[in-house]
Amino acid sequence: MCTCVSYRTKDHYFGRNLDLEFSYQESVTITPRNYPLPFRKKETIASHYALIGMAFVQDGYPLYYDATNEVGLSMAGLNFPHYAHFEKPIEDGKDNIAPFEFIPWILSQCKSVKEAKNLLSHLRLSDIAYSSSLPITPLHWMISDKEESIVIESVKEGLKVYENPVGVMTNNPPFLIQLFRLNDYRSLSPESRENRFSEKVDLEEYSRGMGGIGLPGDLSSGSRFVRVAFTKLNSVSGEEEGSSVSQFFHILGSVEQQRGCCNLGKDKYEITIYSSCCNTDKGIYYYHTYDNFTIHAIDMHAEDLNASSLVSYPLKSKPEFDYINRK
Repeated sequence: MCTCVSYRTKDHYFGRNLDLEFSYQESVTITPRNYPLPFRKKETIASHYALIGMAFVQDGYPLYYDATNEVGLSMAGLNFPHYAHFEKPIEDGKDNIAPFEFIPWILSQCKSVKEAKNLLSHLRLSDIAYSSSLPITPLHWMISDKEESIVIESVKEGLKVYENPVGVMTNNPPFLIQLFRLNDYRSLSPESRENRFSEKVDLEEYSRGMGGIGLPGDLSSGSRFVRVAFTKLNSVSGEEEGSSVSQFFHILGSVEQQRGCCNLGKDKYEITIYSSCCNTDKGIYYYHTYDNFTIHAIDMHAEDLNASSLVSYPLKSKPEFDYINRK
């Protein structure tokens, strides 16, 4: 499963954990303004906003997991099994967009959540697979700018668009249920709390952090939603880039998955394959991988954004050690 976060200090940051048991050899991929983006049921968009994000590039098409465009709008798709439902494409005036096209469709054209909502008002997410070897993945999506976030879920009842006041998303159950469950944890606090058990019993606070007793720590998507929301909403960092990026990765680290703790059988384990953080104001995409905790950075504005070819940087996944006392 996965976790997505929108976070703001002086700048706006957007990123996610990708939690899976295998990798598709994804890479940090820049789609410049003049790289044609074809759509199965719509006209090719030949000129558009440039994008940077994590993608599996298949036959020259960037299948984005998460991305930010050059004007600061960001989007990520997360697993949504058992609930995601995509309709047959119908020629009725709506835009029939395949799930694998959804991120490029929005980010190539929109500069804000408000503009994205306008596109969503006449959108149908259609059950069109990329290919027979890459079937449809059941997803839902989070779209954020520096002012607001929304969640999009295509379910049997239709396309649902929800305001996201906490700026985080995980997987199941549907978003409104996740959001409602935060009520169960309204007594949590980052500060120490007074004894309300009974005035007849003198109970002592024997440890720091006891205000957070009851915060879930398991790896289920419902528990991760509560934990990352609590961490993000109470998070404090400086406004300089180093402090903000470091804090963002610590927020994601609160719900990372370690190999062995989520056993899928047949020697397969779900792990946090990568964690990402994009400064959406500067177009700098940071990431680290499961085995390489060095934070790597790719600046989209260091590339020719008027070009017509994709630019991809494979992930640095092997550990790197900084030996302090070796000559």
